[in-house]
Amino acid sequence: MLKRSHTAVLTLAFACATVTAQQLSPIHQPTLTPQNSGTTNGLISVWPVNPQVVWACGRNGTFTVTTDGGQTWTANVVPGAETLQFRDVQAFSADVAYLMSIGANPTDFRIYKTTDGGATWTVQFENQNPSAFYDGFAFWTPLRGIAHSDSVNGVFPDLRTTDGTTWQDISSNMPPALPGEASFASSGTCVTTQGGRNAWIATGGSTIARVLATRDGGDTWNAYDTPLISSPSAGAFTVAFRDPFHGIVGGGDLDPNDPNNARTATSSDGGQTWILTNAPPVTGAIFGLSYVGHTGAGAGDNLGPRSGDHG
Repeated sequence: MLKRSHTAVLTLAFACATVTAQQLSPIHQPTLTPQNSGTTNGLISVWPVNPQVVWACGRNGTFTVTTDGGQTWTANVVPGAETLQFRDVQAFSADVAYLMSIGANPTDFRIYKTTDGGATWTVQFENQNPSAFYDGFAFWTPLRGIAHSDSVNGVFPDLRTTDGTTWQDISSNMPPALPGEASFASSGTCVTTQGGRNAWIATGGSTIARVLATRDGGDTWNAYDTPLISSPSAGAFTVAFRDPFHGIVGGGDLDPNDPNNARTATSSDGGQTWILTNAPPVTGAIFGLSYVGHTGAGAGDNLGPRSGDHG
């Protein structure tokens, strides 16, 4: 589908279009310092555990990790994944990390885990659904997380782990999908968690761009409309929440003939309603959103202790 042909765009835009969603703060231009990733393979997704430990992943089964704040990176290839592309990574330490892969075949959608810093990897999930397309995953703790796929025949074949080892189908928990509803991987930022039970998923591909939300760890979900444009090439691409109530969603249109739809919208009620912000000064789409601050203090949201749990 369309997302398969826009990998380079997703990678570049994620690096360039991360948005700090503090509406009243002045615009801040960060200072960027190039670092040697240890690989020439394209990198797609990145996950900071803390200021010292950061993981990244990308093409040709490649992952790389730093434990000294980026002064040095150690890159390697996951055995058996040499032809795959890693679309998402989430890590919890220098030892424990998860990777999500895609490829040319349905079984190439996999979830890998390491507990020894990448020395060895275990395949925890290998897709068998010929029409599924897994976009990303997110975790509340090292043992609890969800994985999200485009819809198949009106159903989202999403997954959940509660033990960090096995993954269960939670498609029956998900809201019915709109015709053609899907997500844009956006380096894994189409799905996000917060606190101990809250999660949100950004969708597009249909007539309405929506946010799917859970307050109970994935047992039940609701779908809420956003004001972002939506079509087979457009929708909500990326979502982030800084607490149970305040979040931001971004997206746009991948169609080069309609480049002026990059938009963000904010919510103050946990994603139930959304208000468009001023249009960001970019074309195409917003591919990566993240709140800045307190990195690594909490597993579920990267923003501090889970005292703000809701639900």
